[in-house]
Amino acid sequence: MKIALIGATGFVGTALLDELLDRGHEVRALQRDATKVAPRPGLETRAVDVLNADDLAAQLAGVDAVVSAFNAGWTNPNLHDDFLRGSQRIADAARAAGVRLLVVGGAGSLFIAPGQQLVDSPAFPAEWKQGALAAREVLTRLRADQTTLDWTFVSPAIHLEPGERTGRYRLGTESPVVDAKGESRISVKDLAAAIVAEVESPQYRRARFTAAY
Repeated sequence: MKIALIGATGFVGTALLDELLDRGHEVRALQRDATKVAPRPGLETRAVDVLNADDLAAQLAGVDAVVSAFNAGWTNPNLHDDFLRGSQRIADAARAAGVRLLVVGGAGSLFIAPGQQLVDSPAFPAEWKQGALAAREVLTRLRADQTTLDWTFVSPAIHLEPGERTGRYRLGTESPVVDAKGESRISVKDLAAAIVAEVESPQYRRARFTAAY
């Protein structure tokens, strides 16, 4: 498949790039600064401003799907609004181009109790809250979308960590997947494996899924 990848130099994006290329897909990395992505076989890099929906839609021509690991920057004082604005432009571009969209969101919108999402818990780290609230709003907007946009939203495990690729993980939908110790965790490489598996064989169209051990 030919996959457009947004955010290929980030924590999740780097793992996604490796996984996509290792599985034989062609990748078109869309970056504000294309020089930050090193050349590799099977990789094409284009300089794109994600806030320009028309330009972005043009860059999606000919791809089978777009995977967005977009992040407006955790230290960005305007993180919440910039994340929403960029995510909306990406969704608009995918809709205009008629391609499937997979959005890497956060774990904050997972339900840890009836009616309570993780981001609303008192223990949720303040430094991640604005990004998590924005990601939750992105999911809300996707679910309210009445167009033909073919989307999937991915929530990582609560603890997303560096680590090896095992290829073994479990999937869920609205609540964290936990292990025998009651912990929800996954390596970024296994998260990437779960996302690319969804790209290849869709199970969660116009829905959210999560992955953990």
